[in-house]
Amino acid sequence: MQNVQARACAASGVALEEAFTVDEVNLYERLGEETLKQLSTNFYNAVFEDDAAPWFKSIFAASDKAVAIENQWTFLVQRFGGPQLYSQRKGHPALIGRHVDFRMTHAGAKRWIEHMAIALAETPGIDDDSRRRMMAYFRHTAYFLVLGVADVRARRKLQQQQQEQQQEQEQQQEQQQQQQQQQQQGQDVSKESSGTEHTQPSGKPEEQQEQNQA
Repeated sequence: MQNVQARACAASGVALEEAFTVDEVNLYERLGEETLKQLSTNFYNAVFEDDAAPWFKSIFAASDKAVAIENQWTFLVQRFGGPQLYSQRKGHPALIGRHVDFRMTHAGAKRWIEHMAIALAETPGIDDDSRRRMMAYFRHTAYFLVLGVADVRARRKLQQQQQEQQQEQEQQQEQQQQQQQQQQQGQDVSKESSGTEHTQPSGKPEEQQEQNQA
């Protein structure tokens, strides 16, 4: 995880200390729940109407906008010092795990950040200091998710390859065992046939006696 954090810092240009300045103040108490809810609403309204970048908009094609808004603002409330609204609804945030099925790319992270920067600027009630802290956090987190998801997918692919190799090896071993058993059975049949030929009498006892008397 530390390796992902360090790479996210390099990719986003945000130092780890700067990314977590959101923890130095209680942004929930400073901004309030309604402001965070409006921020998420502004953000996703822009995302779902992003005709300038249809490739980015398509990432959310299977998502319900109202649900996406609620997921985000309840997470922000919880992350920025408020009640555990997200966990009460969805369980542990587990951000990487919840994004692993999305198309996560550096280009997507950049576009996400652009929309969030606009939403932060347009949402009333967010002061400059809070906006700066939140923007640093969002920039770092966007790339953290991209890199974290890539790592998870790479591990899954490696595990799948290893499982396939193991299955192939097991199939080969099973085939070899079957071939060995068939060869052994063939050898046993050959031995039995050879032994029968050596012990079988040439004729009936009565016939042998008649031949000897004659």
